[in-house]
Order: sequence, then C-alpha cells, then structure tokens
Amino acid sequence: MNILRRLPANLIASRYYYTNRVKKTTLYSKISPLGNPKSSVYPELQNWVHSGKKVSVAELIRIVHDLRRRKRFLHALEVSKWMNETGVCVFSPTEHAVHLDLIGRVHGFVSAEEYFGNLKEQYKNDKTHGALLNCYVRQQNVDKSLSQFRKMKEMGLASSSLTYNNIMCLYTNIGQHEKVPGVLDEMKEENVAPDNYSFRICINAFGAMSDLERIGSILRDMERREDITMDWNTYTVAAKFYIDGGDCEKAIELLKTSETRLEGKDGEGYNHLITLYARLGDKTEVLRLWGLEKEVCKRRINQDYLSVLQSLVKIDGLREAEEVVKDWESSGNCYDFRVPSVVIRGYVGKGMEEKAEAMLEDLMKRGKATTPDAWGLVASGYAEKGVLDNAFKCMKTALGVEVGNRKWRPGVKLVMSVLSWVGDEGSLREVESFVASLRDCVGVNRHMYHALVKADIREGGSNVDTLLQRMKDDKIETDEETTAILSTRSLF
Repeated sequence: MNILRRLPANLIASRYYYTNRVKKTTLYSKISPLGNPKSSVYPELQNWVHSGKKVSVAELIRIVHDLRRRKRFLHALEVSKWMNETGVCVFSPTEHAVHLDLIGRVHGFVSAEEYFGNLKEQYKNDKTHGALLNCYVRQQNVDKSLSQFRKMKEMGLASSSLTYNNIMCLYTNIGQHEKVPGVLDEMKEENVAPDNYSFRICINAFGAMSDLERIGSILRDMERREDITMDWNTYTVAAKFYIDGGDCEKAIELLKTSETRLEGKDGEGYNHLITLYARLGDKTEVLRLWGLEKEVCKRRINQDYLSVLQSLVKIDGLREAEEVVKDWESSGNCYDFRVPSVVIRGYVGKGMEEKAEAMLEDLMKRGKATTPDAWGLVASGYAEKGVLDNAFKCMKTALGVEVGNRKWRPGVKLVMSVLSWVGDEGSLREVESFVASLRDCVGVNRHMYHALVKADIREGGSNVDTLLQRMKDDKIETDEETTAILSTRSLF
C-alpha cells in the first residue's frame, strides 16, 4: 500500500537531526547504524542484555516500528523474533500481525501463511487476517487477495477501511483502475466509513483514467462528510492530476486551498506545494513558498533542500538554486552529495560544464565526497561539445573516485570518444594509465589497444609488436581500423 503516501515518515521524525547534536547511547543507537542487511542485529541485542542494561517492551516495539518505517525489514524481523523467543514480550494479536507482515516482506506470503496457520485461534482476528491480506496484495496475488478478502467479510472481520483500502491498492498496482471506485461504493454499502486514504486511492484511479470530472466529484463528497477532515495532501494529489490534464486554473485553486490546510512546521507539505508549482513553471510561487517554509521550519532537513533545488533547476532557476546551496552549506545539516548534485546536473543540462566542474572541484578541495557519476556526467557534456581535453580530465577524476564497492561504468560513447582523443593527443604514459583504470570498470576492448598503438607510434613505435601480441592474448582480433592505424608508422 505505497501509492499516494506522503513522503517517508522518517523524514518528519528526523527533522531535528543535525551533525552537532549529541545523543546518549541507547539500544536503538547501537542497532540503527547497522544498515547492511547482512549484518545481524542479534549480537547487539544479546550484548545489551548481557552487559546488564535494561530494555523495555515499549522501546523494542518502537525500534521495530522505526526499522519498518525505514524499510529495514530483515532487521525489524530479527528484533521482533528476538522479543518473542526470549519472552521479553508476550505477543498480542497486534505484535503477531506486525511479525506476520515482516515475514511476508522478507520471506514472501508462503512463509507468512505458515506462520498464520500456526497461530492459536485466539490470535486470528482482524489484525492478523489483515496482515495476511496485505502480504497477498503486496505480491499482487489477485486470487489469494480476493479469497482472503471474501473470507474476512464472511467472518465479520472486514469492518475497517484498511481492508478495503488493501483491495483498492491491489487493483491500482495491477493497473485495473476502473475497479477501484466499485470497492469504494461497496465500503459505503457495507457501512464501512472510508478514510482520507480511501478517497485518495480513488482520486488516483480517476486521475489514471484522466477523469477530472469525477475527481472533482470525489472532492465534493469528501468536503460534505463530517467524518472526513480535509488535509493538504488530498488537495495536492488532486491538483497534480489537474496539472497533467491541462486545467491549470483548477490546479492553482486546489493548491491555494491545500496551503490553507498546512499545519505548523509542516516542511513536507511545503515541499509538495513547491514541487507542483514548479510543474506549473511558476518560479514566483516556488520562491514565495520556500521563503515561508524557512520562516515556519526554522531548521530544514536535506529533503527540503532537495525538493526546492530540483524545482528551481526544473524552471531555469539556477541562480536562485546557487543561493539555496549556500544556505544548505551553512545549515549544519549532515553532508549529502545529492543536494549539490542537483545543481551540478542543472549546469550540465544548460551546457555549463565549466561551472559544474568548478563546483565539483570546490567540494573535493574542501574534503567533501563526490561521485564518479557526477564527474562522468560533466565529462559527457564536454565530449558532446568536442572539448575532449576537459572530458579526459573529468573522466580521469571519475575513475579515481570510489563509492563503496560499486564500480562506475561509463557510457560506451564517452569511452570511445575520449579513447580516440587521448590516443591522438596524449602521451603513451597517459594512455597506459587511462587504459589501466578503464579496464577495471569496463573490461578490455579494441578501442583501448587502438589508443595505445596510436600513442606508441607517435613516440617511435617501439612497443607496437608487444601491444599487438597483448591484443591477441586478450582474444581481440585486428580490424580495418587497426590496419589503418598501423599504416601510419611510416609517417613518424
């Protein structure tokens, strides 16, 4: 059920996070950094208890909740399993439902079915049945989802909007949008009150079918209902479809209404509005809302900066984006290359490779991390303009930047153009060093040997035979281009 959700909840929860904040050591602070799914959290749990430190059920439940929210499902499952197996927590139907959901996410619905089958009958209530239904829906198993839905209705366990929302999400995720409104109608017939999310799923279905009239009808229905509190998110979801449908006047009306529904320090809401005004190409509104966000949210998280920067770059607001980056750099937020990367990409998109390169160089001088992809993007921009000396320089830098264990794979067109240039212009030593770096990320190919042979011929050709033998050893055959290059030996 991941459609039409707001931005990840952890962005709101972490709105206080800054690099200069000091936190005391807690069980969560020990588990949280273990981001690698292959790193089990069991040792930390055991060490915490064996060292005599106390752990409360409430804290463990909060840890499971937060790990789920951050999509660290395997770790959440480990904590949940540890709670149950050690007897720290006697599971109620709610804990069983959470555990079942995690099993489904990590191991699939077959394992979830097995866990459900082993539960005592007293635990097989609406929560655990609903968790099993969610497993089926998540894996888009239509037959099992509908069968479980019917069973829950027969047992009188389909009394909440969550159950029906699951089925509407199923139809949405498999592209059968036309079936969604029928489920909403069925909810009303069964006297199950739809919630905001129910209506948003329906708005999404009508939007996917380009039925703006029925989106308006849904909004009016929601506004009439006393049990529905209209929030900013519902209006922005609808506004998006009006923008897509070309009715900008109605979209702006909805965005203005959405703004009146913002509550307090809701940076997430401002981000949504900024993004949608950017789709309308309205820089004035983007900057106005960013100004309001800065007033209301005295501290902005990195996602806030990303949202406004992406919006400004989209509507040719690079000058304003530069000021936002300066603001971010002085904010005290933890360094995240994605933030300046937005502007770097904007520069390249406008053919301003020099400014993009200067920004990358400045970051490196200050000891900040960059990525090979960013340097490669600038190199490609230079190459397309035929400024191959600069392309070569940026590509060398890209090959020297490491990001974890992931190897950078430059595009074939970039590799070929730079190899051709460096073979014609570079020294043999430069070519050899460049080719050695390339071999690690793209493997050896004929173009590398052509560059080496050309460079060697320009310096006297004493290594040509050795290079040709190495080429043969690498099972690369000569072609007409190879012959043409070799024919130039007599010219030097």
